[in-house]
Amino acid sequence: MGDEKYYTKLKKDNKTLIELLENETNFSNIPNTWHIIVVDIKNSTKAVNEGKHHQVNLIATGAIISVLNTIRKQKKNIEIPYFFGGDGATFIIPTILLNSILLVLNNYSLHIKKNTDLTLRVGTISVKNLLADAISLKIAKHQLTEQLAIPIVLGNGLKIAEEIIKKKFIKIVDVEFKKDLLYLEGMECRWEQIKPTQIQKKVICLLIDTLDENNQRTIYKDILAKMESLFGSFENRQPIKTNNLKLNFSIKKIWEEMKISLANKNVSYLLKNWIETLIGKWYFNFSKDGKNYLNQIGQLSHTFMLDGMINTVFTAETNNIVFFTQYLNQLEKDKKIIFGMHITHASVMSCYVLDRKTKHSHFVDGTEGGYTSAAKMFKTKLKNLNNH
Repeated sequence: MGDEKYYTKLKKDNKTLIELLENETNFSNIPNTWHIIVVDIKNSTKAVNEGKHHQVNLIATGAIISVLNTIRKQKKNIEIPYFFGGDGATFIIPTILLNSILLVLNNYSLHIKKNTDLTLRVGTISVKNLLADAISLKIAKHQLTEQLAIPIVLGNGLKIAEEIIKKKFIKIVDVEFKKDLLYLEGMECRWEQIKPTQIQKKVICLLIDTLDENNQRTIYKDILAKMESLFGSFENRQPIKTNNLKLNFSIKKIWEEMKISLANKNVSYLLKNWIETLIGKWYFNFSKDGKNYLNQIGQLSHTFMLDGMINTVFTAETNNIVFFTQYLNQLEKDKKIIFGMHITHASVMSCYVLDRKTKHSHFVDGTEGGYTSAAKMFKTKLKNLNNH
């Protein structure tokens, strides 16, 4: 195919996000031989309302871990763009990986249905089919922190792909779950809710979409500049800070994790991981490796995504939230954007840890189903707009 290393070779852009959005030439076209895969939990809002937000988060994280482990096992050294959405995930992948990833994700979906009674929808569409309908899809690789580079996407391609995939979703039948296709090594979720460092701070989960695809770049640039002026730099508003990370020693938490990460429940796994978590307190407080790992977590946390829409979790002072909401309301009134916002007291984190020294990623959401709750507000506004 020749282009499977397209994203691997894409140069990391060290400009700030605002500078990156200054110029469309900073973005390139995704090869039309690539594919988009979307996974999402059906009726996730209902699940969150029933108190299953931790489970919803874990399932979405597990989908990402399944895909990254599939690629790792194939030893092809291929890097792909992916996005965590709280109740699902989106991947952009080369053809060479398509069949193996779909096989693993469909198998993971059967596992989720069996262990949680939630339905994880899995679907795909080719970039070629999207581009044939003149749908835009451009990408850049942005160096968000010293250790984390993320994909930044412009255009409505991923949003339209998700709509098409959800409409065409067909339930898997006559397929048996295969234990040896469950690739969830490295799944961990041992942290307490992460509260902001200052009393007056809240955690915001924010979704923003532009009404005109052609204005995405300039509108998002202005919004990010506004966020910077009100809430400080990206690092300043980052919800994951080393000094406010506390381990959760609850056996129930490990049990919930085990239901997702293992094919069968296992008491020795439960006890082993509980003891490891107890020892973890010493490891993180007193060992050099443990302290280094803690310091890296904030650097390797996914708290900002731009997949054609802005999805972000950040901390903010209460009085500035009022000014920012007024600003967004005005943009909405001017028919430039639609936004959904969920304001809460803490963030939650699920983790992918292969190696505490270098290979770990952390997926962040707000409490009370952060992104899913913001999406509920967003969808209501979108429905009202379409009805007018």
